[in-house]
Amino acid sequence: MNASTLILHLELGRSNARLLKLTGDLAERLQATVIGIAGFQPAPVVYGDGYVPGELIEQDRLAMERSLGAAESEFRGAVHARGVALEWRSSLTCASLSDHLAREARAADLLITSAATGDAFDASRSLDIGDLVMHAGRPVLIVPLGVARLGHERMLIAWKDTREARRAVADALPLLRLAREVCVVEIAAEADLAEARVRVGDVARWLHRHGIEAIAEVSASADSDATALLAWARAGCADLIVAGAYGHSRLREWALGGVTHELIKPADCCSLLSH
Repeated sequence: MNASTLILHLELGRSNARLLKLTGDLAERLQATVIGIAGFQPAPVVYGDGYVPGELIEQDRLAMERSLGAAESEFRGAVHARGVALEWRSSLTCASLSDHLAREARAADLLITSAATGDAFDASRSLDIGDLVMHAGRPVLIVPLGVARLGHERMLIAWKDTREARRAVADALPLLRLAREVCVVEIAAEADLAEARVRVGDVARWLHRHGIEAIAEVSASADSDATALLAWARAGCADLIVAGAYGHSRLREWALGGVTHELIKPADCCSLLSH
């Protein structure tokens, strides 16, 4: 299991310098090709009786084309200097940005995006990371705004005995091999602690057979699983959290909260999510 091709989503209208640095570092370590992608959806224009002046549409198109050109220049300048193989793709899309990027995911092993994804009040210019994770069929690495490097000291696996978690750990193998320390953690109810120890032990032994030494840990849930997991990550200064995404429905997560909901938010460390 390798990560030979990375797709990097660049936001328009803002600097992507930190994200480009992290991606360039990671591409060098993995000896991977990087595909830079930026896209935009034409802004919906509501105008009186339904007539949309052609000049408004043209102004929007020209502004976005300038933004795409600036993003391409930033991408090529930052990544080419690394000696990394690269490609650039940009387009106007009638689909949402998350749908567009999910379709492009066929070309890569890993998608990388910032935790901040455009104007939250303008759906035509923002990326819904939850939608992307659900539909990409590839792992998504979410990078907080203040992070410019994916550290490899400590990586934490948030284990739940679900299809999504099993897929996430398999997807994360290329990154886990870079880590000096890997910890598999399950937050479980008091009555379930013994079985949880068996589960995380199995995962640690499976990782060992893939050349990755991992510590298996179990913690009794006192608050929400998300709160306990993030406390583990902060206490251990984790560089990356690996987790299965949306083991429950997105609606339930939105209404009640959950691990995926918390890991998509801007945070102190990167998250790798798979569904």
